[in-house]
Amino acid sequence: MKNISTSAPKKATEIACPQCGKNVPWVDESKHRPFCSLRCQMIDFGDWATEKNSLPAEDPQDDWENFEE
Repeated sequence: MKNISTSAPKKATEIACPQCGKNVPWVDESKHRPFCSLRCQMIDFGDWATEKNSLPAEDPQDDWENFEE
């Protein structure tokens, strides 16, 4: 006897490309994920490289009062 599955095939999760908004399937074959293409990936990389995008940073606290020689 054959084992027949009655459930529908599982659909891959899709996410929106952070650059253009196009839906991208979250599968191994989507080699630029989360981006839809190399173009969108490189636009995003350029934004980080030119510091158009950045993460907020806090100044490090001076810890000299606990410093021991």
